[in-house]
Amino acid sequence: MSHTFESNPLIDRLPKHLKQFIKPQDYEAYTPINQAVWRYVMRKNVDYLSKVAHNSYLEGLKKTGLEIENIPNMYGMNRILKQIGWAAVAVDGFIPPNAFMEFQAYNVLVIASDIRQLEHIEYTPAPDIIHEGAGHAPIIANPEYAEYLRRFGEIGCKAISSHKDYEMYEAIRLLSILKEAEGTPQNEIDAAEKAVEDLQNDMGELSEMSKIRNLHWWTVEYGLIGTLENPKIYGAGLLSSIGESAWCMTDEVKKIPYSIAASEQSFDITKPQPQLFVTPDFAYLSEVLEEFANTMALRTGGLEGINKAINSKSLATIELSTGLQISGIFTNVISHENKPIYIQTTGKTALAYREKELVGHGTETHAEGFGSPIGKLKGINIAIEDMSPRDLKAYAIYEGEKVTLEFEGDITVSGEIITGSRNLQGEIILISFKNCTVKHGENILFQPEWGTYDMAVGKKVVSAFSGPAAVNSFDLITHVPSSQTIKAKKTAERTELENLYRIVRKIRETDDHSESLKNIFNELKNNHPKDWLLPLELIEILNSRNDVELLQEVLIYLEKIKINRPEVSKLITNGLELIFEKETA
Repeated sequence: MSHTFESNPLIDRLPKHLKQFIKPQDYEAYTPINQAVWRYVMRKNVDYLSKVAHNSYLEGLKKTGLEIENIPNMYGMNRILKQIGWAAVAVDGFIPPNAFMEFQAYNVLVIASDIRQLEHIEYTPAPDIIHEGAGHAPIIANPEYAEYLRRFGEIGCKAISSHKDYEMYEAIRLLSILKEAEGTPQNEIDAAEKAVEDLQNDMGELSEMSKIRNLHWWTVEYGLIGTLENPKIYGAGLLSSIGESAWCMTDEVKKIPYSIAASEQSFDITKPQPQLFVTPDFAYLSEVLEEFANTMALRTGGLEGINKAINSKSLATIELSTGLQISGIFTNVISHENKPIYIQTTGKTALAYREKELVGHGTETHAEGFGSPIGKLKGINIAIEDMSPRDLKAYAIYEGEKVTLEFEGDITVSGEIITGSRNLQGEIILISFKNCTVKHGENILFQPEWGTYDMAVGKKVVSAFSGPAAVNSFDLITHVPSSQTIKAKKTAERTELENLYRIVRKIRETDDHSESLKNIFNELKNNHPKDWLLPLELIEILNSRNDVELLQEVLIYLEKIKINRPEVSKLITNGLELIFEKETA
């Protein structure tokens, strides 16, 4: 795929399952109207955000190679981002949360390369290059924040989802696509909104992924920094929304001190946020992240961690106290005195140590699943992993010995030991048996005719997390979203308007006097009476040329549009302020 994006060492080292989300940025597909939308938003944002954004924002615009006049080219961005230890890739709309966060863990910024329609210039629920490029990219030039983002990705991609989380992702992806697409029938939008609302009301207990997504939303997307009385903006959702960046500074939006409590506060992606969280500084974000990570199965393990993995109904890993890692779809756990004593996967399973697959213990060997006792032997104080060679021989845990191991909780393993595998500390992590029977009471869990029995060794489960331990153990190239982003329709009228935008852009950039602005205005007025952005661009040029007569004519025309289309009145006023404030400054 290297031909589809600018090479960068960080992109080159991405695993294959992340590269499947990357798509080429077709820069030539951006239309003159797209460029005008970018320019309007960036000019307005830089003007306004210089007063209310964290000071890293304006510095970051320069450091990350973002221009006000042109939509960023990913090739150029990557050359510059490489200097601050990051990279950027283009994707198609929303991608699954685990993948999004894993990109961050690799210091790679995910950028939805589409751009919002002119009709949604203030805000769109769909991720776009304004949100990602102008929102996320500038702040990562701040080293403390960049490290928070990387660490968030590293921890977040290990968060265990519930089976409903992916349904929610698909529902939100579809809703964002329908709301951004032009001409979507209202009944389709209503149905998509209802689907999201129904899921939100039926999520049950929030999963780890839901909670960490909440933290991501209230910091990376919609975070404020400083004091409650005088907060500054750093969240990308606010930095990229000319509507919400102003709204969030009013008393209408409640300001709350940021804490781990934000993980319980869900959000509605389709509406302005009624409250926002304020962190005193970027370092505090990392403190809260670590506090949350301490509650995750990643660090707590145990019976609860295994149950989270089972409830996710998706690929997960548990790690035992010996460091042995078991990756698969967990389907059952037997417990005793609130501790796991036997775990079971179904289907392809792989065993690993320190994120490296154990030789001979990949999914081909364990194609039908894997089950093993966990814990200590009954009546013996010392765990198998802590036994010395003398202890192991004394308890007949030795090559060629026939043995019956009775674990706490009435799990027995009876068979002839073939061999054992050890970790770097010399602890046994796996014992293989032939002619083996495994029982829980009288219930048979494994019988000799099934072949070799591999028993994991570990007195407890120290960690459970989403995904495989060894990334190459499983075929993870499976991403097929149920919805695709919808491109703007090509019509004769649209093509004609695009051409007018193209001519005006050329006039502004080259100071070309060969084209008649009067003729362009007349054509715009007669054939495209709803358009409001191109008249603003004409006023900018006319003002610089001191063409007072035509300037007044276009101003009067815009006043009529404001009356006929009150929904764009504020946008027109903001655009005029940019032109004439600059004049008087």
